[in-house]
Amino acid sequence: MFPLRRSAMARIYIKTYGCQMNERDSEQVAQMLMEHGHTITVTEQEADVVLLNTCSVRDLAEQKALGKMGMLRALSRNRPVVYGFLGCMAQSRGSSLLKEVPHLDLVVGTQKFHRVADYVDQTLERKWSARFDDVRFSIIDIEEEQNSQSAIQNHVLHEGQVSAFVSIMQGCNMHCTFCIVPFTRGHERSRPVKEVVAEVKSLVDRGVKEVTLLGQIVNLYGRHEFGNVDGKSPFVQLLEAVHEVAGLERIRFTSPHPIGFRKDLIGAFRQLPKLVEHIHLPLQSGSNRILKAMHRTYTAEKFVALVDQIRSVTPDMAITTDIIVGFPGETDEDYARTRELVDRIGFDNAFVFKFSQRKGTPAAAMEAQLPDSVKEARNHDLLGVVNSWALRRSEPFVGREVEILCEGPSKTNPKRLVGRTRGNKIVVFEGTPRHLGALMKVRITRSTGYTLYGDPAILGDL
Repeated sequence: MFPLRRSAMARIYIKTYGCQMNERDSEQVAQMLMEHGHTITVTEQEADVVLLNTCSVRDLAEQKALGKMGMLRALSRNRPVVYGFLGCMAQSRGSSLLKEVPHLDLVVGTQKFHRVADYVDQTLERKWSARFDDVRFSIIDIEEEQNSQSAIQNHVLHEGQVSAFVSIMQGCNMHCTFCIVPFTRGHERSRPVKEVVAEVKSLVDRGVKEVTLLGQIVNLYGRHEFGNVDGKSPFVQLLEAVHEVAGLERIRFTSPHPIGFRKDLIGAFRQLPKLVEHIHLPLQSGSNRILKAMHRTYTAEKFVALVDQIRSVTPDMAITTDIIVGFPGETDEDYARTRELVDRIGFDNAFVFKFSQRKGTPAAAMEAQLPDSVKEARNHDLLGVVNSWALRRSEPFVGREVEILCEGPSKTNPKRLVGRTRGNKIVVFEGTPRHLGALMKVRITRSTGYTLYGDPAILGDL
């Protein structure tokens, strides 16, 4: 039997898989756990509680989380440890995870992040009681809860943190045939403008200079709850309100949908100086036949026209995208159309994914599923096109001065600092601690395509 632990404080390890929305959810869970008297550890070996916030967009993400949880079981050899899955995989698989992972204690879905701290406390109390050593406990909560996104809005900021995520909506009503998000995040529901603005003001008051507004389809914000005003969508109204927050320097948003880009939003990039010149615009395929099978509700021609319109208004706009290769029934001709379109547009960057069957989605049951070898070949080929354009898009920065927001030490070389341009390009440079969090000019000396390097000489007073 394990000895009874007297302290109510636990050391909690949280690992996040997937998108920025998941990162934001993990931040909120960490804060609530600390408010309950626990501490967050980055060292899994000392953890009393292990929480994996999961992603279900692709099978690989689920397999990574399951594999990680299996390896972490060894932690409980010498002491009681609470194990929990949170988020999208927890929502989609529910109680079935208990059969796959015998040592699992918690399964908490996407609409119950605000209840995680209470569930951890309940499970710890049982685990730390010697009477329950040989009894397995499990808490499963994946039920929908109205306004759950409004319950998570406070932030614990790291020292010197200048950029933060702000969730403005949850869910998705689009039902793309390859996507599991509507099943894991539920229907669209948006937070009131005043509530979002208050959260941004709170962040700015504590030193944040840049916010990224998050939503599954962020530019469809408020379309069911709020109306257009003076020809402006609720999302543009929100952008204008956030733009008025004094002290805020930059506004980003992700991820949008092409159908949500109307004239008011395109014009906002010209009218709102704090709105940076970067759009992540998911393409998914350049074949109209495949786009229709994906239920993407636009054509390749309309996508190209939208890009041309955006660049006509904001010539310096950096545009990134998502692309799926190997969708069921994708022929060589379909893929060739995607490749041609990617080369026509010349994205600054693209995330290229091999189609992954997600149980319960229409695409998973479609005929003409392609072999992995075909998916891999197309993925490799398209990445070559993407990488070529990344080099071409970054090369003009060499020799120029650009404004960056310094975020902190580089992850690959802590002796250097890293920041981002308004177009979301990473810049590595040499500096001093006082440059942390600063908006500053750096002269670019070289480019590797996805990373720019700055000349420390222009900092002068290093």
